[in-house]
Amino acid sequence: MINHSIPYGRQNITAEDIQIVIDTLQSDYLTQGPKILEFEQKFSEYIGCKYAVAVANGTAALHLCTLALEVGKGDKVITTPITFAASANCVRYCGAEVVFSDIDPTTYLIDIEKVKNLLASSPKGTYKGIIPVDFAGRATNLEEFKALADEYDLWIIEDACHAPGGYFIDSEGKTQNCGNGNFADLAIFSFHPVKHIACGEGGMVTTNDEILYQKLLMLRTHGITKQADTFTNSIELAGGEDKYPAWYMEMQMLGFNYRLTDFQAALGLSQLERAEEGLLRRKEIAERYKTAFVNKSFIKGQSDVVEGHAYHLYIIEVEDRLGLYNYLRLQHIYAQIHYIPCHLMPYYRQFGWKENDMPLAESYYKYCISLPMYPTLTEAEQLFVIEKINEYYNK
Repeated sequence: MINHSIPYGRQNITAEDIQIVIDTLQSDYLTQGPKILEFEQKFSEYIGCKYAVAVANGTAALHLCTLALEVGKGDKVITTPITFAASANCVRYCGAEVVFSDIDPTTYLIDIEKVKNLLASSPKGTYKGIIPVDFAGRATNLEEFKALADEYDLWIIEDACHAPGGYFIDSEGKTQNCGNGNFADLAIFSFHPVKHIACGEGGMVTTNDEILYQKLLMLRTHGITKQADTFTNSIELAGGEDKYPAWYMEMQMLGFNYRLTDFQAALGLSQLERAEEGLLRRKEIAERYKTAFVNKSFIKGQSDVVEGHAYHLYIIEVEDRLGLYNYLRLQHIYAQIHYIPCHLMPYYRQFGWKENDMPLAESYYKYCISLPMYPTLTEAEQLFVIEKINEYYNK
C-alpha cells in the first residue's frame, strides 16, 4: 500500500546538486559568469553538437530560434498539433502563420507523409520551415525530414525538450543524437523541473552553424555585442583614440534578456552528470509498463519500447480516459494529459482551425494519459500505479 502522492513527473535534487548551487551562490558571479560557458560546453559534448547557448527557458529557446532564422509576417511554418503550445507560439511571436500537420498514430510524432502531401499541394516557397517535436522523448527521424527540407528549401527547428539523450538510427546505421545539429538548423531543450535535466527553469539552443550561433548570443542579451571585431561604429565615435575602450559595446539588433543564471547553470551541470543513469532508469520503467499492459482489453495503444527513446513520458491510450484519470487522482496518483491539440486551443481557433482538422491527433487526445515517469519512481510505486489501473477496469 502506498500512502503518499505519486506525480506524473518530478525533479531529483541531490546533496551534490545543492552543494554546487551553494558554491556558485558564494562565488563572484550570480549571472553572466563562468558556469554558463561551462554548462554550454558540457552540454554540447553530451549532445554531440558544435555550439550550445544557455537561455532562460525552453520557450525563450524557441523564440530565439525563430528570431535567428528571421521568421516574419507572411511566412508559414509547419508543426505538430500534439505538443506544448510554445512549439507553435514561437512562430506567432514573429508574426508568422502556424500550419498544423497531423500525427502518426503509432509514434505520436508528426507524420512525414502528411507533411509531404501538405508541401506538394502548394507552390514551392509557400512554407519557410518545419518544427518537428521529439514528443514524449521519441526521436524524430530528422534524416528523412532533412531530405524533404532540402527539396523545398526549408529550415528545421528540432524541439527536443523531451529528448536529451534520445537518438535515432540513420540510413547508414549511425546513431544520431537529438539536437546534434546534423540535420536540423537549430534544436532546443528545456530544463523545467519535470524534464531530464532540471535547472528550475532554463533552456538550451544547439546548432552546428556558427553564423546562427553568433546571432543567438546577441539575441539572448538585448542584441548587444562586446566583440570588437564585429563593431560597426568608428573608434572615435566609440570614445577611443586608437582602439575601442574596454567598456564599449554595441546594440546591433533588437534582442531580449533571455539569459540563464550561473546558479541555474551550476545545477544543470550537476544534473548532467546523472543524465545517462536517469535514461537507463526511465527505460526500465517503460519496459515494466509495456509488459504490464500487453493484451489488456482496455488498452487502445501505448508508448512502444524502442531504441533511442528518452522516455520523458510514458503514455497509454484507454477507453474512459476521464474515468481513469479521476479514479487515479482519488488514489493520489497524479497522471497527466499531454496534450490538448494546439489547433483546438481558443487562440488558434481564431485562425480557422476546428474539430476534425487533425483527426488522428484528436483521436489520440481522446484516449491518452501520461503515467508517472521519473528516475526516482520506485518499483513499489510503479506497481501500485499498474495495480490501480487494472483495478479500475476490472471493477
